[in-house]
Amino acid sequence: MSFRDEYLRELPMVTAAMFPELALRLFQHQARHCPPYQEWLRALGCEAEQVQRVTDIPFLPIEFFKTHDVRTEPEGWEPRETFLSSGTTRQQRSRHLVRDPGLYRRNAARIFEQTYGPLSCWTFLALLPSYLEQGQSSLVAMVDYFARESGQRQDAFFLHDHAALLRALAEAKQEPGRRVMLIGVTYALLDLAEAHGGAPELQGLTVLETGGMKGRRREMIREELHAALAPAFGTDAFHSEYGMTELLSQAYSPGYGRFHCPPQLRILLRHAADPFSVAEHRPDGAINVVDLANVDSCAFIETKDLARMHPDGSFEVLGRMDNSDVRGCNQMV
Repeated sequence: MSFRDEYLRELPMVTAAMFPELALRLFQHQARHCPPYQEWLRALGCEAEQVQRVTDIPFLPIEFFKTHDVRTEPEGWEPRETFLSSGTTRQQRSRHLVRDPGLYRRNAARIFEQTYGPLSCWTFLALLPSYLEQGQSSLVAMVDYFARESGQRQDAFFLHDHAALLRALAEAKQEPGRRVMLIGVTYALLDLAEAHGGAPELQGLTVLETGGMKGRRREMIREELHAALAPAFGTDAFHSEYGMTELLSQAYSPGYGRFHCPPQLRILLRHAADPFSVAEHRPDGAINVVDLANVDSCAFIETKDLARMHPDGSFEVLGRMDNSDVRGCNQMV
């Protein structure tokens, strides 16, 4: 049995106690078999065999996903799907080359169900115009899969058609045994709230905002945004997702900006001015992320996001480092 096959058998069963051992095994494999990561480690003078703790693993700067084909064992496969990051026409978009599209979807569904319960208990409706327009979005792929697996009768995507969305919301809310989740890029939710604030169709939903303003509106801090949305939806507890093109896993916030990681995802913080200062219990800093689902790319990524860590292991995203693109899900500067 190959390393990959054996590893993927264990991944769905990973626990917090198993995480360090599984992460170190994957690091040793990717240090040898992911050429861009191997090149980076060589440039740092890192001898992989000497790495004994997760906090000692060198993390790959996220910019590599713009400039390199980040693939592990690249000679063994060709991408069956390519996810591209959102961005403006002036920005170079990151690309995540996916060996097994089903792995991404099954992993995302498992995380969602651990957080929110069975997909079959939900109806998913989405306002994600910029993602649909740009194409090759991992978020769109995830929502589409959730909607199909849930067995819902309604279409999931509405682009800019508020009238059709309101009709679908009204219909979905009448179905017994189902909850309704409205997933929206931030500026599109604001557009909906301003046009139809207080409409009965918008009440009693689980609203998950993601993706920021995409250059369409002025950026807001979370408290300001949620205060603007609250009157339209009758709640101030807006859910959110922390994910990005370069990851196959997501963290969710059930409200008020506190994200919780699933077992296969871990957030570590570094001092914003020192990429090698990763620590288990740093209270704030820049995010390094370990995504054990990234078996075919690189699981150890140095992002440009800033965060605050809480004693219970949850984290808040505070914004972006200076001179970095505003991008990704839930990036409200």
